Amino acid sequence: MSLDMGPNPLWQLEDLLPDLALQPGQRVLDLGSGKGATSVFLARECGATVVAADLWVSAAEATDNFVAAGVSDLVTAVNADVRSLPFADGEFDAVVSIDAFEYFGTDVHLLPTLLRVLKPGGRLAMSTPGLATDPYDGPLPDYVRELAGWEAACWHSPQWWHRHWELSGLVGNIRSRWQSGGRDDWLLWARSGGEKHGPVGADPVIRMLEQDVDEQLGFTLISATKN
Repeated sequence: MSLDMGPNPLWQLEDLLPDLALQPGQRVLDLGSGKGATSVFLARECGATVVAADLWVSAAEATDNFVAAGVSDLVTAVNADVRSLPFADGEFDAVVSIDAFEYFGTDVHLLPTLLRVLKPGGRLAMSTPGLATDPYDGPLPDYVRELAGWEAACWHSPQWWHRHWELSGLVGNIRSRWQSGGRDDWLLWARSGGEKHGPVGADPVIRMLEQDVDEQLGFTLISATKN
């Protein structure tokens, strides 16, 4: 919880790991890594060499967290903007982004820029808050609008993300799906005291999730292979 910045990122990452099939020693870019919970997990559980890149959390703060977690030999923190990544072409075996891609990935210009740093045949996988009925296909629930406002316009459905990536022509083997039990996990985490350090307190999040009786809220999980 000391690394909390929103919905539990490890529950999302665990469900994405089979799509990545990471091998020990592979080089992984953790994009939008926040305070570093997912980077610690990738190092400990997968034996990956991780670059934790974030725009908002300082590299110094993230590094302190990696030292405390005993993974500073495997994880390097970098402050970077996804639109101008300071990495070599094809530097990474995989790119992972947990609960961050919605902030930049809807831009049609983003995927070509990001794929530059991924090896041909490398895997890209992300999770993002979503709505089962895409915001562009139906009315936005009032309880979502009350909390998220205009930002909910990027909470897309699995079908939207699949088409968004497919249109690029740059990736194949696209797998886009709704995380099973994602809304319930999010509510459980909020009730347990998670999200207390986020931009909004837990109470508004809990209220939103409890009103979601039709389970419109959850997480889109999507992965693909660079052509």
